[in-house]
Amino acid sequence: LDASSVLTLDLPKTSLLEFSPLNNVLVSWQPYISCQSTGGEESGEECVSRLKVCVDICRCPSWSEDEKICVRSVNNELHFYENNDFNSIANKLHMQKVSDFALSPGGQPSKVAVYVPGSKGAPSFVRLYQYPVLGGPTAALANKSFFKADRVSMLWNKKASAVLVTASTEVDKTGASYYGEQTLHYLAVNGETAVVQLPKNGPIYDVAWSPTSTEFCVVFGFMPAKATVFNLKCDPVFDFGTGPRNAAYYSPQGHILVLAGFGNLRGQMEVWDMKKYKQVSKPQAPDATHFSWCPDGEHIVTATCSPRLRVSNGYKIWHYTGSLLHKVDVATGSELWEVLWQPFPDGSFPERAVKYQAAPSELGTTQALPTQAYRPPALRHLPATPSSKLHEEEPPQNMRPGVSGEKNLSKSALKNQKKREAKKAAKQQESKSEPPPDPVPVTNSQPEPSSGDPETDKKIKNLKKKLKAIEELKEQQASGRLLQKNQLEKMQKEQQLLDELDELNIGE
Repeated sequence: LDASSVLTLDLPKTSLLEFSPLNNVLVSWQPYISCQSTGGEESGEECVSRLKVCVDICRCPSWSEDEKICVRSVNNELHFYENNDFNSIANKLHMQKVSDFALSPGGQPSKVAVYVPGSKGAPSFVRLYQYPVLGGPTAALANKSFFKADRVSMLWNKKASAVLVTASTEVDKTGASYYGEQTLHYLAVNGETAVVQLPKNGPIYDVAWSPTSTEFCVVFGFMPAKATVFNLKCDPVFDFGTGPRNAAYYSPQGHILVLAGFGNLRGQMEVWDMKKYKQVSKPQAPDATHFSWCPDGEHIVTATCSPRLRVSNGYKIWHYTGSLLHKVDVATGSELWEVLWQPFPDGSFPERAVKYQAAPSELGTTQALPTQAYRPPALRHLPATPSSKLHEEEPPQNMRPGVSGEKNLSKSALKNQKKREAKKAAKQQESKSEPPPDPVPVTNSQPEPSSGDPETDKKIKNLKKKLKAIEELKEQQASGRLLQKNQLEKMQKEQQLLDELDELNIGE
């Protein structure tokens, strides 16, 4: 590299530049201005193709990672080009009022998610297609329709097996939120769809897929915001509680998650070990406008860049254990526009065991200090008294009272654990209530009393089974586990089941 100029383009009104994934094509975007042709031939560098699109639906062309397919939106169609040949359209997907699309990552076969907004009482919908099968009633891999959507953002996972759709409205008609309303939807290429149930009202700040493609994290709810990890069945796996955060960042290997609060928050970062669901560190980067992981999964860069903030520009490099390793402040009057790590191919850095001891550093750490409630100067000499908080803060799931263990048990493991505990408790109860020795031999186990009617006995047995299941759900809820809607509805029927059981017992 000798830093010599390779190409010069006279494009004074260009406002966007982007390279294709393999750097074979450079895209420039300019506002489209209609003008009369002078009849002369075009001079300068030869253009691959002039893609003129109206400003309101303009989208930069989207490539597959191997550049075998390129897609762009034109009116009510998606145009597909193959092998960077923009002189001929290889395929088309025609959909009335299509307004957005997202091409899947990875190699072939490529998949595309398409969004069509609702109109005249009809719902909006997102459909998944696999190229080149784009036509016919059975061409769609999955379809999800929903209301309350002025716009959407679609996020594929790394394996291109599922996509998360965040649907947003500009205005919350209930007046509860300045940010409008948001809902989160899940679509998989195997046809499965679901609405991700979020237990706290408020905006959805961020959604992030794990690089393993087996789980995703959502940051949501009015401040202090909640953060929860969900599996591919949209069931909650771990609840991080509440805190000042609005973003989630997985490490490239997926073994570490950073929950951060930037923008109008103070830059607090929570670093979590995703194998054990244990917090590693809690550094703080005030005024940060940029965050990114190093490809090695060990280091992090935060930066304050223009034009978001034009003062105190600079960047910091951290170790995930909270140590500040390097710091650069831009000179007064100068501006920092962008900070990027050197890219490396996937798999260049294997996953390493997570360490909890802070890495050595001459700059030390900037762990966030615990905040205290404001006290007027006239009261500061008096003993502190408990005060009511503006917001009730929830600790992480594994730090709540009565919860032990570092990681959630699976359903089968939890069921087996409940059985063992119930069996142990029954043995203890039996030993305590065992009657004194009697000269007449008696059996330890006696059959349950029968009503004489097999049908009634069957009903009583089923009711007891349902009540036992409700008791298990109560124990799970008390331990801090999030229950699904159908489980909560089952718990609400407890009194009804008890009444039915009493009626059957009375009628015996």
